[in-house]
Amino acid sequence: MIPGSPLKALSIAPFHPASSLDFLPAEQLRQLQSHRLRQTVRRAYDRVALYRKRLDQRDLRPERICTVEDIALLPLTTKADLREAYPRGMFAATLGEIVRLQASGSVAGKPTVSAFTQHDLNMWTGVLVRALAAFGIRQGDVILNAFGYELFTGGLGFDYGSEALGATVIPVPAGQTDRQIQIMKDFGVSAICCTPSYFLHLIERAEERGVDLSTLPLRVGAFGAEPWTEAMRARIQQSAGIKAYDIYGVSEIIGPGVAAECHAQQGLHVFEDQFYPEIIDPETHQVLPDGQEGELVLTTLTKEAMPLLRFRTRDITALVPEPCPCGRTLRRIRRISRRSDDMFIVRGVNVFPSQIEAALLAVEGTLPHYQIVLTREKGLDEIEVQIEVTPNVFSDRISALENLQQTIARQIEHSLGLRVAVTLVEPHTIPRSEGKARRVIDRRGI
Repeated sequence: MIPGSPLKALSIAPFHPASSLDFLPAEQLRQLQSHRLRQTVRRAYDRVALYRKRLDQRDLRPERICTVEDIALLPLTTKADLREAYPRGMFAATLGEIVRLQASGSVAGKPTVSAFTQHDLNMWTGVLVRALAAFGIRQGDVILNAFGYELFTGGLGFDYGSEALGATVIPVPAGQTDRQIQIMKDFGVSAICCTPSYFLHLIERAEERGVDLSTLPLRVGAFGAEPWTEAMRARIQQSAGIKAYDIYGVSEIIGPGVAAECHAQQGLHVFEDQFYPEIIDPETHQVLPDGQEGELVLTTLTKEAMPLLRFRTRDITALVPEPCPCGRTLRRIRRISRRSDDMFIVRGVNVFPSQIEAALLAVEGTLPHYQIVLTREKGLDEIEVQIEVTPNVFSDRISALENLQQTIARQIEHSLGLRVAVTLVEPHTIPRSEGKARRVIDRRGI
């Protein structure tokens, strides 16, 4: 049981009608996927020059794609393709049909754009209703939405889903932390949506103000937009007395709502009536069997404005072969705690920030605020991990700090197979994130 208010945290909402698609019989689901895939390939071929060229190069006509078993015949799509086609080259609808344009981060001034028709916005709303229902959020709940707005796809998407579910949504983007805490108290907020790193900051700020979140009606957190570990989930649930659920999205496709956990918290169910998942070997591009870890590839099955065929997400995960206790027939992916493009190499060792995070959170006395600093000395890469420690530990005697420092260093070395420099810093030393956390500071000049 979770400290604070375990009963409120573990409550499960009644079945929501929108969730009926989550329980489609497997054969019926495959027939629906195949039908939608055929329509999507035809639309992409007829309306997107990139796909028409690539299918023609393979001598592959749209009618050759009959079922989802044929999907591996299609070409892969990358973020580089989307940037090359900027601004409108990937659109399969006219601007008269497109009602929304949003975008993700840019490289060399070219963002990756996502376009939506009204049909696409309705589809997005539908999958978010299913996600929120899976979290146990229901009509009458009060949801604080602290995801970003503007071009980022997170904030508006959660608004659509929350309102369609019948919940009351309060949009307060991250960065107004004191105001958010006051709103949580004044309006009896029962669910919150934000990045996990920002919620950790909110917990810390609430403690400074003398507010115990576990005594509030808050019982559910929907967290996404960045990788996070099971150790961080445990820290959040213990500190706030809530159930912390993972939600997954890809801004180039729709944003949050591609996949979501259920009350079992044993992987994220992909809403695969809308997004067909594959796991490929990042090097050979071969499709991998269930249970084997690789890169997640997604194909949109009903997107009108911007259909994507076999889009490489760069997220590392695996399809879970075992059935879920919740009874959903939708397949699950393991929680994504790392991306292939998050990896950095130090002295020939592949390192992911999530490995360091898990090692830190396993040590008592550390706070979930850290940063990784990469430097290069005399041609050799060096890595330093700076970690905040709890006030009582930092005020303790020097020998206790040294012991803690050595314990952390051993834990990280055991996780990475690499010895790193560990620096303990006072609370509030490391900058707080108001959105996605910036964990790695690379000063190597590479």
